Amino acid sequence: MIDMIPAPTEGGAQGFVPHCGGAVYNTAIALGRLGVQTGMLSGLSRDMFGQLLSEGLRASQVDMRHVITSDRPTTLAFVRLVDGHATYEFYDENSAGRMLEPQEMPLLTAEATALYFGGISLACEPGAYAYAALLAQNAAGRAVMLDPNIRPGFIRDIARYRTRLDQMIAQSDIVKVSDEDLNWLTPEPLSLREKVEGILDKGVSLVILTRGGEGATGFLAGGAEVQVPAERADTVDTVGAGDTFNAGVMAKLSEQGCLHKSGLADLAPETLRAALAYGARVAAITVSRVGANPPWASEL
Repeated sequence: MIDMIPAPTEGGAQGFVPHCGGAVYNTAIALGRLGVQTGMLSGLSRDMFGQLLSEGLRASQVDMRHVITSDRPTTLAFVRLVDGHATYEFYDENSAGRMLEPQEMPLLTAEATALYFGGISLACEPGAYAYAALLAQNAAGRAVMLDPNIRPGFIRDIARYRTRLDQMIAQSDIVKVSDEDLNWLTPEPLSLREKVEGILDKGVSLVILTRGGEGATGFLAGGAEVQVPAERADTVDTVGAGDTFNAGVMAKLSEQGCLHKSGLADLAPETLRAALAYGARVAAITVSRVGANPPWASEL
C-alpha cells in the first residue's frame, strides 16, 4: 500500500507525501536491504502508486517473480501522527492486493525455504483466503512466521476471521504479537503468559511478544523465556517499526542457520536473544526517520 504521510506545505497547510509501505512490503524491503535473499508474493496495481511500489522492491533487491499485477487500484493509507505514533485511515475497496483469489496463487519451488504472512492481508477478503490457501499448500517443510497485526476495523466477520487465523497460527513456527493483539486473540481474564501458552499449545515453536518501548519477549515451546529491551532512538514516527523488527529477527535467524522447522523447534535461548536484539536494533533506525524506511546492512 501507499502510506500518505502528513507534511506541511509551503503555504503552511497540511499536505500528504506518498511513501511505499504495507506490513509485508516493509518486511520484504527490510530483508532485502539486510542482505537476505527475499521475494514477495502480492497483488500490485499497474497505476502510478503500483509502479512506485514495484520500483521500491527492485531497488531493495526483492525478487518480484511472484507478484500478481492488475489494473485494480492501489490501497492507500492516510496517516495521522500524534506524538510520533501513527493511526491510519484506509482506502482499500476493490484493490489489487485485496482482490486476489486462491486460484491465482502460484506454485512455490524448493528455493522458498521460509514464508512470512502478516498485516491486513490476513483480514481482508477474498485475499485473506488466498493467503490461507497458500500457507496450507506450502507450510510442510518450510519455516513459517506470522504477524497478525490485528486491526479490528478491517474484520467484517469476527468468527470467520478467528477460525481462519487459528488455522494459520496452527501451521506457523513463529507467531509475533503485540500485547494488544494478544488481548484481542484471547479476551479472557488470563495473564499474558497464559495467553502466550495458549498459542504455543497450537504447535508453535516460538511466540514473540512486543510492547513498544518496553522491548520484546520471546517464549519458546520448551518453556524458556528471553527478554530484550527496546533500542533507544530519537523517534520521528513509528511507521513500519514492527515490520522491520520482524525482518531483523528473521535475518539473524537465517544468518545463524536456524530459520527452518527443526532449527526453530530446538532454538537455544542465546540464539533467540541475538535475533531479538538485532530486530530491536533494525527497528530503532526505522523509527528515527520518516515513514517505513528500513536500514541497509551497511548502516548497522
